[in-house]
Amino acid sequence: MSFVSQIDPSWKEIVSYALDGLDPDYLKYLEQDTTYFPDKNNFLNAFKTLPLAKTRYILFGQDPYPRKESALGYAFIDGKVERIFDANGLSKAVNRATSLRNFIKMLLVCEGKLHEDFSKEAIASIDTSNYIQTIQQLRQNFEKNGVLLLNMALVFSSKEESKFHIRAWKGFVRRLLQRLASQETELILFGNIAREVEKFDEAKEFTKHLLPHPYNISFITDPQAHTLFRKMRLLDHSTS
Repeated sequence: MSFVSQIDPSWKEIVSYALDGLDPDYLKYLEQDTTYFPDKNNFLNAFKTLPLAKTRYILFGQDPYPRKESALGYAFIDGKVERIFDANGLSKAVNRATSLRNFIKMLLVCEGKLHEDFSKEAIASIDTSNYIQTIQQLRQNFEKNGVLLLNMALVFSSKEESKFHIRAWKGFVRRLLQRLASQETELILFGNIAREVEKFDEAKEFTKHLLPHPYNISFITDPQAHTLFRKMRLLDHSTS
């Protein structure tokens, strides 16, 4: 299958099997349509940069960012964002991306740098020089911790068609989990859409971390998010 030609060899058999869970007409759509994004060369990017043997978690978000320049084929990695921090705290691009902004604030709470005050001024007072500075470094730190960055739908075409794509990808998600059941992989489920995975028979044997979607401000202080992500040190230059 042409979609898997560029992914890491360790994933090819599993991802091919998972893609066979998609409706044939939907597969044809993915092959021929040019309006959805990430495009057919990029929607499986998460499987290109994290080998199967190093995968410890699968993070499921909802669906790709609704902007071509933002949707890179990795859940939660916004291509429109380059730098995370600037002299005023969080960069303008991060401040415009609600979910990412709340996620970085949550990490700063885990670092002991934020407490009850999550304002722009509070963040501007933090010395962030020893932290990662770019969105790609954040992706790399996720992967160093073995986190595969997926969404419940791997493509986006319009807000109106979002639910259609999420339904269409359920067969893929089910078959992916079926093949990973023996890998001791844990599932990180962001928000109500991703929590649907909890109902899948194929997900019964997995340890699951059920978290609010980072779009919600409650994510910043969520104790389960702190327990999970504090140990990952995702802002740390030296994460390994």
